[in-house]
Amino acid sequence: MPIREATTDDWPRVWPFWHRIVAAGETYAWDPETSEQDARSLWMNPAKRVYVTEDETGTVVASAYLTPNYGGPAARIANAGFMVDPDRAGRGTGRALAEHVLAEAKAHGYRGMVFNAVVETNPAVRLWSSLGFTVLGTVPDAFEHPRHGLVGLHVMYRAL
Repeated sequence: MPIREATTDDWPRVWPFWHRIVAAGETYAWDPETSEQDARSLWMNPAKRVYVTEDETGTVVASAYLTPNYGGPAARIANAGFMVDPDRAGRGTGRALAEHVLAEAKAHGYRGMVFNAVVETNPAVRLWSSLGFTVLGTVPDAFEHPRHGLVGLHVMYRAL
């Protein structure tokens, strides 16, 4: 499945699944009421490299961003965010996009990648673990999950 750098014209095709995922309040520590304008600023920020995945019909089915997690002397540690259209879950889209972004991070000189707030009940924890990420620690009861109540947020890391 084709993965490419996003253009500003891709946002209207990302927004529907971005909104659906964040509004569900289960996997991202962003306000479920985030407006489209604020979401666009968060996701399509010029400081980030943004990617999209298209299916065989050219429909955007996933997106990710890559950015430094820190600044200055620590700027070679990356951070990334991933969104896969929930209707496309379980088809390998997330793994393909993750492998692409990890390769891009390495190619752009990053030495590692950290995720600061992975909801411990997020099914993606299995994906990240299978790709070599480890849980450095968990902030207990940090996330108010709509179905599970208070759950922890993992900090996950992988060297590149």
